[in-house]
Amino acid sequence: MVSSLFELIDDPQLASLDDPEERFTRSEVNWLQYEAVIVKLENNSHYRVTYLDGVLEIVSPSLRHEKLKKRLATLVEFYLLKKRIKYTPMGSHTVKKRLKRAGAEPDECYSLGEEKSIPDLAIEVVITSGTIDKLETYRCLEVTEVWMWKLNRLTLYHLREETPSKFLQTYGYEQINLSELLPDLNIPLLEQCTMISDQIQAIDEFEEGMG
Repeated sequence: MVSSLFELIDDPQLASLDDPEERFTRSEVNWLQYEAVIVKLENNSHYRVTYLDGVLEIVSPSLRHEKLKKRLATLVEFYLLKKRIKYTPMGSHTVKKRLKRAGAEPDECYSLGEEKSIPDLAIEVVITSGTIDKLETYRCLEVTEVWMWKLNRLTLYHLREETPSKFLQTYGYEQINLSELLPDLNIPLLEQCTMISDQIQAIDEFEEGMG
């Protein structure tokens, strides 16, 4: 099964697709098989791998996706630097917990304050829906805050309960209007500037809006 998945990944036709947003999903994948896929793809930053309770999903992000996530990350990091907030950028680093049978590669993630193995903040740009619910995965990984960019808007979630009851539909995360990790960050301004394709203009308008 895993060998057939590798054949799909190595298919030269995939690389020739016009701005693909391709997803490959397999069920009944054990932890060792998941780790084998991670090793196989460790030098290929083009793919994002998510694993939850035996289900493996590999995404080949589109160019549109990559542009959005890079613009968003640039503005977030500009904010952190301007506000002198200590942070460690972790990119799309693989975050995993074997006992929870969960692993993810966020579009961007950060440790705030001291560096940690599990990021405080994970950012996901959602162009097409996948099989695995990312909030459930991040709850298993105990990521404090998750930001989802979808349809030109950011939706923010903060982890409240490891075992969800009150926030059952969002796996223990509460949807919030302002980040609790970065409470002074103007989210509407961040959304507005992320949509500016000219990176210099985006940063200039973001800095001006920060005051």
